[in-house]
Amino acid sequence: MNRLEKLLGALLVLALTNLPVWSALAGLPGLAAAGLALLLTVGFTAFNLMPMWRRDAFTRLGAMVGGEILTVVNLFTLTANMALFLCWGFQMEALAIPLASFVVGIVLAVLSGVILSLNGLLRMMASSVQLGVRRRVLLLLFWWFPVVNVVLLWRACRTVREEYRFETEKLALNEVRRESELCATRYPIVLVHGVFFRDTRFLNYWGRIPAELLRNGARVFYGNQQSAASVAGCAAELKERVEAVVRETGCEKVNLIAHSKGGLDCRYAISRLGLAPMVATLTTINTPHRGCAFVDWLLKKCPSSVCSHIAKTYNAALRRFGDKNPDFLAAVRDLTSERCKLFNEEVRNAPGVVYRSVGSKMWSARSAPMPLFLTYRFVRHFDNENDGLVGVESMPWGDAFRMVDPPGRRGISHGDMIDLNRQNIRGFDVREFYVSLVRALRDQGF
Repeated sequence: MNRLEKLLGALLVLALTNLPVWSALAGLPGLAAAGLALLLTVGFTAFNLMPMWRRDAFTRLGAMVGGEILTVVNLFTLTANMALFLCWGFQMEALAIPLASFVVGIVLAVLSGVILSLNGLLRMMASSVQLGVRRRVLLLLFWWFPVVNVVLLWRACRTVREEYRFETEKLALNEVRRESELCATRYPIVLVHGVFFRDTRFLNYWGRIPAELLRNGARVFYGNQQSAASVAGCAAELKERVEAVVRETGCEKVNLIAHSKGGLDCRYAISRLGLAPMVATLTTINTPHRGCAFVDWLLKKCPSSVCSHIAKTYNAALRRFGDKNPDFLAAVRDLTSERCKLFNEEVRNAPGVVYRSVGSKMWSARSAPMPLFLTYRFVRHFDNENDGLVGVESMPWGDAFRMVDPPGRRGISHGDMIDLNRQNIRGFDVREFYVSLVRALRDQGF
């Protein structure tokens, strides 16, 4: 990828850093050498400002892949310069290379390496989504460690190249199907979040999914219920929100897509609070319809004083994030298998509403970053196959259940299903998954 930019960039850097030696060997007049040095310096500066010569050079993706170009050029030219200056050093007397020219060349090589390295690294770290926190921390810590830094930088470049390819293909796909409006459903979409999260303006619970749906013609709204409260309490807030969306749009009904506990909130609002006439479909994503057995165990084993302290701490924090009446313990208790069994007996599916469900599972603890890689084995002890929080057996509900099971041994975690980490997963494009989900609703007249 970008081979021409890398080749010309490497030649430019090598010409600039070796110019003092080459000028001495060629016997160039001082004025000619100075003019050539100025020309190469201007070219080096331009290359650092715009390493990629494409239309999208100044977009996020352009800045990111520009960092990859600069990093690869730096790795190559530093290696080449080490070999060249070793040769110059052994041949100084035989070739009559002035010591001053040799020293200036080394200084230029080091200086250009520092500039290229800093520019490339900062570009990639500032613009790449897929590098993640762990790789960024490792790069910052081991940037100056020989060999280790080369390995880390090369892996970072590979990640960036893959991200650029993936995102440009996605942009091209959306450009082709722009007029099709695949997600232009009859009724608008309301995305309903799970427990301990809120719908905020600057940190979207659903990652890159809403933007992708909007690009493909969807009308998207959010549940906006509290992050931690009982199912009944969140359902009451959700009902008010759906009523507001119906009034605002004049749409009569909505399609609900709910993740985790949000699915229970929706079911309660539909069946017990009279929201059914305003709901066309409910699609639950990794919802614990039959509860989480590990939560039962935790509540039984955890001393009441400890539970109360944790609840008070969480409630105080959640109030700062906008919850009016947070109730940590009520939210947790409603996720127990005992409470969900009673819930399913009392909350029946409403006639006229189409119920569907989706689930996923992790294949191992390596399938997800913190904290799900810690909880996976613990949940597996109680609930067998799981997504890091919810057992697979608890996820099915309604007329149809779909298990997301991409090829490979990675699996899909609870957070992956809402693009929590904004991670491109081989074999599973979460944004495209939701496009297909909403497209199916459109094709079925919803």
